[in-house]
Amino acid sequence: MHQQGLRVIVQRDPLFDLDGKVVLVTGAAGGLGSAISRAFAARGAKLVLTDLDQEQIDHLAAHLGGSSIVDTAVLDIRDEAAVEKTIQDVVARHGRLDGLINAAGIFRIAPITEMKSDDFTASIASNLTGPFFLTRAAARVMGQADGGRILHLASVSSVVANKDYAAYAASKAGLSQMIRVAARELAPKGVTVNAIGQALTETPLTEEVLSEQSRRADILSQIPMGRLCEPMDILAAAILLMAPGGSFITGQTLYVDGGRTLV
Repeated sequence: MHQQGLRVIVQRDPLFDLDGKVVLVTGAAGGLGSAISRAFAARGAKLVLTDLDQEQIDHLAAHLGGSSIVDTAVLDIRDEAAVEKTIQDVVARHGRLDGLINAAGIFRIAPITEMKSDDFTASIASNLTGPFFLTRAAARVMGQADGGRILHLASVSSVVANKDYAAYAASKAGLSQMIRVAARELAPKGVTVNAIGQALTETPLTEEVLSEQSRRADILSQIPMGRLCEPMDILAAAILLMAPGGSFITGQTLYVDGGRTLV
């Protein structure tokens, strides 16, 4: 099912209510970030959308459904000072930060003997160090208020060993372990920290890799359900982990993978 053809009809349910929640979404212009933003807007969340490209997030904000209040801002999550300022700006404008969803990241793959050092360090910076900056900054303001929810997009690569994925897998495995530690530290303050570990998803980020038919066939052969993940597949998990129904779930990477981690 492609998200373009789906009409979302929202019925309020206390377990999955996001109405009025102030949620910061990073990487909002990407395939997964934009799908999450649409779903949360349909449920009345007050969204702050960030990405590297102002034009793209402004376009997304202009076409969101629902009655949400939407702000946009350029943010490079690798920039520690910029992350801190963005979080403080959200609180100054909206009075609080209820949720952070981090969908920013990069996807660099190559055989380990051929991988460039710059690609490895860039993967760690975008997929692990940046999420650390976000988690720390969000936790500081949430811990001083009534708690909150932090959600990162990880990957099945945090636990499976795909060939050519040394940089990406290392960054995502580190992310999944970081959220476990953060969750344990922040639980007494009412802050949950989780991740979604999706199977390889058909988005602009993975378009080049998936265009190679032999690689695409190999990837599909390792997913028991026989198809790639689509952005729509992760929405229910994201809503649960950010809504009242997920209030007792923390430190988890929830795998939405068609059985990929079972192989």
